[in-house]
Amino acid sequence: MRPNRPVVRRIGRVLLGASVFLASLGGICAAGVATTMGQSYPEFDRRPPARGWPAAKAIPGGRITVAVVLSNAGSVSADVLAPYEVFARSGRFAVYTVAARRAPSPLSGGVHLLPDHTLDEVGTGAVPEPDVVVVPAVVDPTGTAEEPLREWIAARSRHGSRLLGVCAGSELLAATGVLDGRRATSFWANIDSLKRNHPAVRWQSGERYVEDGTITTTAGITSGTVGALRLVERLAGADEARRIGGALHYPGWSLDGPTAITPNHLALSDLPYALNAAFPWRRPTIGIGLEDGVGEIDAAAAFEVYSGVSFSSRAIPISAIGTITTRHGVTLLTEPAGTAVPRLDRFVVPGVRGDVTPALASWASGRGLTPEPPGGGRRDGEFGFDPMLRDLAAHSGDVTARITAKFSEYPVGQLRLSGAGWPWRSTVLFAVALAGSAGVGVFAVALPRLLRRRTAGATR
Repeated sequence: MRPNRPVVRRIGRVLLGASVFLASLGGICAAGVATTMGQSYPEFDRRPPARGWPAAKAIPGGRITVAVVLSNAGSVSADVLAPYEVFARSGRFAVYTVAARRAPSPLSGGVHLLPDHTLDEVGTGAVPEPDVVVVPAVVDPTGTAEEPLREWIAARSRHGSRLLGVCAGSELLAATGVLDGRRATSFWANIDSLKRNHPAVRWQSGERYVEDGTITTTAGITSGTVGALRLVERLAGADEARRIGGALHYPGWSLDGPTAITPNHLALSDLPYALNAAFPWRRPTIGIGLEDGVGEIDAAAAFEVYSGVSFSSRAIPISAIGTITTRHGVTLLTEPAGTAVPRLDRFVVPGVRGDVTPALASWASGRGLTPEPPGGGRRDGEFGFDPMLRDLAAHSGDVTARITAKFSEYPVGQLRLSGAGWPWRSTVLFAVALAGSAGVGVFAVALPRLLRRRTAGATR
């Protein structure tokens, strides 16, 4: 039987239109995600200034030494800075940051960190061997560029260092082989792929952290705080962990509290997360004012909540001279307050309980901006993420704030999140992209007919 040619042509036209539609929509989404990631991990002039990079702080002797790992390609802000602050709050610990090169290393959300030391310095003994190594989520944990970092981590494990894998930092640990045969956890959205890619690891869901011998792994982003507190308890005692945990106010944390947490799963209600990532155009630009002495968790929370996790805004770090030192000695690199800073919709200054410094206040006034403490400022008994999430809810809607908390694995039962609800900016852009892609698909189907008609008309 001969095929019905009109039917075959009709099916072909439908398949062509559908293919062009999907290719067009996929291209728009891919371009949007690339823009979002580029703004979350922006390029930075890696050349040292004429006066050179600031010298690394001295590492005190006689303390438990903690090395917080960085990828020069990009690491997650809170995975790095939250455990850093936990350990640095104790005089029992000496904490330093380390990367393959002493060059500006991007952190999620848009800020850069200058590592204290290099992997080689530790390997050659120029820097004390760490008793603890903190491993955050990095941009490409299994890529060839991170092979030196993976080898360094495995060597530290062989030397007897305890390892703390935060969030998707467990993927970097798994790639070194140190997790084979052990129990481990990770960010909830990664567990299934980790089970497929690293079947030798006994992956656990629904746990804030999992300990197996000298290796501790944690659930998503903010869980690194709890994992670090557990190691403080192990190495410096219960009283020290209780003191630091009581000062930080992580919701629901207690020294002998349960490690079980409610397992998360992808749901249709998470759609705004994908829409914000795929359609970043016309989102607000927020200046994050950083001043010397800002808490590491306060700084990390600002970049994660506004840009690194929610993707609801573009965050630009700003300081008076382009470099600040956090409360416990981390060097962060920012845009210097000046005319080169892009136009801002808002200017927020995290971790400030009083007035901002005159230099930042004067610059903001000249741009017609008012420095704002996020969420009206941190209240007594709050963790650093609380005011940021309140602020996000007020300006981007409570739906976005709750999804951001979910993808940060952060409890919000203690917060009253009120705002505009559904994120319409990215939804409208998605609808425009759908309509435009549909139009392109229809045009692709109609074009052959139009060309045939034009050709037929020309031959008459």
